[in-house]
Amino acid sequence: MLAETICSAVSAAGLGIAAVTAYRKRFLTATRIAAYSLVPVGLVLTGVVKWVSDIAFKPSVWLGFGLLGVAWLLFMTTRAIERRGGGTRKERKAAARAAQGEAVAPAASAPSLGAGVPAAQPRRKPKKQGAPASSGDDFSDIEAILKKHGI
Repeated sequence: MLAETICSAVSAAGLGIAAVTAYRKRFLTATRIAAYSLVPVGLVLTGVVKWVSDIAFKPSVWLGFGLLGVAWLLFMTTRAIERRGGGTRKERKAAARAAQGEAVAPAASAPSLGAGVPAAQPRRKPKKQGAPASSGDDFSDIEAILKKHGI
C-alpha cells in the first residue's frame, strides 16, 4: 500500500515538472519527462510493484533464492571437477587404456618429434646485370636454356 502511494506521488511530481517544462516551450523534453513519470503508475497498475514487494518481504522467497543459489553452486562445482578429472569414469578408463599403447603409430618410421626439415638457407641477392660474373655457374643455366632451343 505504501509503495503504491509513493509511486503515485512520484508520477504526479513528474507530470508537474513536465507541465512546467512545456510552459517554457521545451516540448520534446517535456514529453520525455511525462513518459518517465508515467512508468511508476504503470508498474503499480500491472501488479509488478505488489509482486516485488511480496518477494522482498517474505522469508520463504529468500529461502527459495538461497536454495537456487546452492543448487547452481553445486552444479558449477561438479562441472569444474569433471573438466579437471577428464570426464566420467568410463572416459577416464578409456583414456588410461589409450595411454598404455605406443606413443608412435605402428606404421610410423620415425617419431613425430624427431629432427625436422633443416632451416631454409637465406637467399642471395641477385647481382646487377652489368656486373661481371665471378664463376661459370651463373651462366650454366642460361647455356642450358639456349642449347635446349637450339641456339
